Amino acid sequence: MIPAVRRTALTVLLTGGVVGVATGVVFFSPVLGVREVEVTGNTGVPAEQIRAAAGVRNGTPLATVDLGEVESRVRGMRAVESARVERGWPGTLRVSVVERVPVAAVPMGAVTAVVDRFGVVLRQVAVAPPRLPVLRVQRAAAQDQATRAGLAVLRALPQDILDRVQEVRAPSPASITLRLADGRTVIWGDDARGAEKARVLRAVLVEPGSSYDVSSPKVVTVK
Repeated sequence: MIPAVRRTALTVLLTGGVVGVATGVVFFSPVLGVREVEVTGNTGVPAEQIRAAAGVRNGTPLATVDLGEVESRVRGMRAVESARVERGWPGTLRVSVVERVPVAAVPMGAVTAVVDRFGVVLRQVAVAPPRLPVLRVQRAAAQDQATRAGLAVLRALPQDILDRVQEVRAPSPASITLRLADGRTVIWGDDARGAEKARVLRAVLVEPGSSYDVSSPKVVTVK
């Protein structure tokens, strides 16, 4: 018979040993290491490019992966708007991304910049893509107030009207106008009350005219 004191000591040692082995397996051993980096949400960016940006080697203990750091590296890709990284035990690192979507073409001298909803330049082209509305501003930049106002107007438009917009002119944040594919003009004003202006515009576009002023959505003018 093993005295009670010795049994207790033996139990403590065995328990400590098990915990130590488990800790070693989880944090230091490749047994629970990364075997796969699973990428979802991407349509235009190859998964291999996202894995390369994540920068996690196979065999890295999954428990030690800094998820925030991996997210930051993936978000650093120009084509990625946001990223989320999670652990999938026993050996999968899950990377979910939201890609930036082109919303406008902005002339910039000899080239045209294709930008997303925040004004981030996704690429530069010689000819504007035909399906994107052209945004004309005096100083194209993500932090330029007129650029941001013009993009805000595009975000406020329902898809059926957005599909008809050929050009957005924003010489200043308070004087935005739209030119539709059929040649009609919409005087929008500033980017405030966008949803209300969009509802009013949809209603008045059925009226004959060449110019629609919705800058004050309570008093709409059609000429």
